[in-house]
Amino acid sequence: MTSEPSIVTRAAQPYVAIAGAVAMAAMKELIDRLPEVFGWLAGQGIAPAGPPFLRYNVIDMPGRLEMEVGVPVADVPTAPPPFTTGTLPEGRYATTVHTGHPDELISATADLLAWVEVQGLTWDMTRTPDGERWAARLEWYHTDPAVEPDMAKWETELAFRLADA
Repeated sequence: MTSEPSIVTRAAQPYVAIAGAVAMAAMKELIDRLPEVFGWLAGQGIAPAGPPFLRYNVIDMPGRLEMEVGVPVADVPTAPPPFTTGTLPEGRYATTVHTGHPDELISATADLLAWVEVQGLTWDMTRTPDGERWAARLEWYHTDPAVEPDMAKWETELAFRLADA
């Protein structure tokens, strides 16, 4: 089940992440590094400022994805490799919340992309020889698998930044 899409305005959001370039089939290898981010934050005494996320920076389907697995924080810290830090840009985002298995996110994403097209809106995205370079294309994971192991009940928010009007 996916909620009706909407447009929300978001503030800038600092974060800590691990970045990588992977094939779609190897995404899990990068996602599985998320506990490293939480562990480093805990070791520094830095509390997460929200749920973890995936950020798709460059998408070249079906080839390579440049992604980050990250956790929002209150302020941008200095972090050693393999960690990277940054700030998600403020602005208008098209969003929807999907409740269900992560395998269903492909369909939810297609629906959100189609909805924005019907609305006549434009993504904050540039087509490059390396693929689509997005300002902020995010999947926020609102469900903790340790608390809710049933993947059919997981809530994932899609939030893709729109071009400034």
